[in-house]
Amino acid sequence: MQAASDPALEQAVREIGRELHAALPSRPRHPVRALDDKAMELASRDAELRAALFRLVDVTPACRSLDDLAGHLAGYLEEVDGRSQSLDAAMRAARSAAGRRALGAAAATGVRHMAHRFIVGDSPQAALGVLRRLWDAGAASSVDLLGEATVTSAEADRYATRCHEALETLAAATRSWPEQPALEADSVGPLPRVNLSVKVSALTPLMRPEAPEVGREDAAGRMRPLLLRARELHAHLHIDMESLDALETTLDLVGELLEEDELRDGPSAGVVLQAYLRESPEQLERLLDWAGQSPRQPPLTVRLVKGAYWDHEVVEARQHGWKPPVFELKAESDRNFEQLTRRLLDARPAVRVAVASHNLRSVAHAIAYNRLAGGEDRDLELQVLRGLGDDLQHALADQGLRVRAYCPVGDLVAGMAYLVRRLLENTSNDSFLGEMGRGTPIEELLAAP
Repeated sequence: MQAASDPALEQAVREIGRELHAALPSRPRHPVRALDDKAMELASRDAELRAALFRLVDVTPACRSLDDLAGHLAGYLEEVDGRSQSLDAAMRAARSAAGRRALGAAAATGVRHMAHRFIVGDSPQAALGVLRRLWDAGAASSVDLLGEATVTSAEADRYATRCHEALETLAAATRSWPEQPALEADSVGPLPRVNLSVKVSALTPLMRPEAPEVGREDAAGRMRPLLLRARELHAHLHIDMESLDALETTLDLVGELLEEDELRDGPSAGVVLQAYLRESPEQLERLLDWAGQSPRQPPLTVRLVKGAYWDHEVVEARQHGWKPPVFELKAESDRNFEQLTRRLLDARPAVRVAVASHNLRSVAHAIAYNRLAGGEDRDLELQVLRGLGDDLQHALADQGLRVRAYCPVGDLVAGMAYLVRRLLENTSNDSFLGEMGRGTPIEELLAAP
């Protein structure tokens, strides 16, 4: 393993980072996207406005009329100190019936536009146009069927059915797509065109930390047929990681299922490693021990992410008087992300590696370390979130690197929790995208954490 402070590595990170930064598209943004960006920029500067925006987004699906939505918006804005002239105008409009209807319509349209920025369609069939355009632009996709934890067996059955239908729809559509050699193979072998992300907590209502074996067995009954069908369709099934409560159960479930005789020769499958967790290095070693001992082919794919449940984990830990299980400083999480990146790349070919980040430093570090370690570009996958990493996706694809966009699919109600997490990420004061948008010099962006 090359040391993090190795001058050659740091020099390569800076060179690659500057190349990627220069390759970021400079085309003007669509007016709606520019308006979204402006709203999120304002929210990132004002905590009260940020809270009002998130409360509005959260309540929108439950509002029964435009008048009702406008009333909620006016109530939330009432709590914002030092309102701008435009916000005061919105407050005045809410005093009349006609004004409330107009304000409600504008708010509903804004939330829908914002949701469509991150959610590519309300069904896999509806998302095919976006997915095909990504493919034609040199980017693969991973489809995530929105929906959080289920509370009944019927809900879990419906989620499993949606996953089966998604596999069928995507497999049928992608067969006729043109060849994209950079996206369809690495040095280990072929890579499936279809990539579906699933949540274990949505496959069972019995996920309980005090009785993990019950939830694991119940989820396995729905996960096993999905894996078998994915193998038949030559699709990849990626098991998403969620809050810490479900982590151990998920890892145990994946390991047990993939070791079964009928699943040892496929399908391609993967798990997620969350770098913001303090225990992630130990979790990675556990995964690598399993991968090193397993005769299974193809190898497990490990998607390395920073983590999307930081607020939940911190709040829950503080409520119980525990030390948060996540790094509380961004620099600590970023350093751990780079350490895990190097460890994963060194572990190949026991695993396939997918590094998911919009942080130019993190992405450049992964590319640089891979090349200095003698790896081929095709043996590193770089992933972005649809709606947040679009510009970086284009820059990576234009340079011939393998890039995949994580594409949520579902209606606004099912996607509400996802949407709020993306807004939290996009309006965070210390987010990389926020710093880049504020014009932070490239050398500062590429500095070691």
